[in-house]
Amino acid sequence: MEQQETIHISISEAAQTHFRRLLEQQEENTNIRIFVVNPGTPNAECGVSYCPPNAVEETDTQFEYNGFSAFVDEISLPFLDEAEIDYVTDPMGSQLTLKAPNAKMRKVADDAPFIERLDYVIQTQVNPQLASHGGRVTLIEVTEDKYAILQFGGGCNGCSMVDVTLKEGIEKQLLAMFPDELAGVKDVTEHQRGEHSYY
Repeated sequence: MEQQETIHISISEAAQTHFRRLLEQQEENTNIRIFVVNPGTPNAECGVSYCPPNAVEETDTQFEYNGFSAFVDEISLPFLDEAEIDYVTDPMGSQLTLKAPNAKMRKVADDAPFIERLDYVIQTQVNPQLASHGGRVTLIEVTEDKYAILQFGGGCNGCSMVDVTLKEGIEKQLLAMFPDELAGVKDVTEHQRGEHSYY
């Protein structure tokens, strides 16, 4: 079993207190397990469960917190980097929240090919914003002149706001992150019209 320093899972003080209260009612030496079901897919879901002593595997990674440990299986581990667990209280009651930005797509290295780093940002930052409108965007290619060709789907497909969303929102966001590697973005239909204008 390893103790992992390169993967960061943040558990707020409120959440740690909540877990300690729950664990006091369990058998001795019970801890928690954090996991991802269907990691690396659009259907990825994160969860937390009790982890009794006999459920710890040799391949698990142990994270130490105040008064308890969290165990993560080796498959879930890379997808839980930068995960944040909090315990939020509002007028409607209290609930545990778990945000794992890399659950659907594992984090790529800083020196990975540009198209991989760009796709990672689109999947983890752009698409969650579009999801509220029922839309999503897929990276088709990056052209030689540094344009990212994007395909809109869901609620964005055929939407008259695509040009505005594309130019003002996504392009601005991506150019700010990749100023030297990206010249701009184009919708795939716009790109095809440009390439096949003689049709």
